[in-house]
Amino acid sequence: MTFDLIIQNVSRYISLTREEEGFFISMLQSGHAGKKTFLLQEGEVCRYTYFVMSGCLRGYSNDKNGVEHTLIFAPRDWWISDIYSAVTQKPGMLNIEAIEDTELLMLSNENRELLFTRLPKFERFFRILVEKSLVNMQQRILDNMSLTAEERYQSFCTRYPGLADKLTSKQIASYIGVTPEFYSKMRARLAKKS
Repeated sequence: MTFDLIIQNVSRYISLTREEEGFFISMLQSGHAGKKTFLLQEGEVCRYTYFVMSGCLRGYSNDKNGVEHTLIFAPRDWWISDIYSAVTQKPGMLNIEAIEDTELLMLSNENRELLFTRLPKFERFFRILVEKSLVNMQQRILDNMSLTAEERYQSFCTRYPGLADKLTSKQIASYIGVTPEFYSKMRARLAKKS
């Protein structure tokens, strides 16, 4: 397996020497998740942060009525974790599921802490990831309060270009906060407009 993709991802925010790259790579485990495989289920403690080499993952929770609420998709070149559970080591609130066959790299919580100790620049890297995640979540909350469903769908398409073709209507509806039936009618309306 080539590690070029993850090294390019990290290099957007911090510079690594060849030796540091090698140490970082040694901290990672390779993994595969078949379509509909869960990497984490609600109530489990999150022990890994995942990096998607190919494929796509989805992070979602279920409300008390069993309705899914998708918080994030993680296509190729994205990171995903249940941040609450990974930090607190308490049972998590997210399900992380492969929505297609996915090749990934896994960084255990223990190895992440070892990285922070041995290569403190990785604290900066993960701080930037968490800050970007917080900014995105804040924007999603504001979008959900102030935008129409069509505008939230357009925002989804901008954030995840080309991903709509890989997802079910139910998954997209879950992300933009509408029922699958409403989403289907909205898509038909948008198709007529264009």
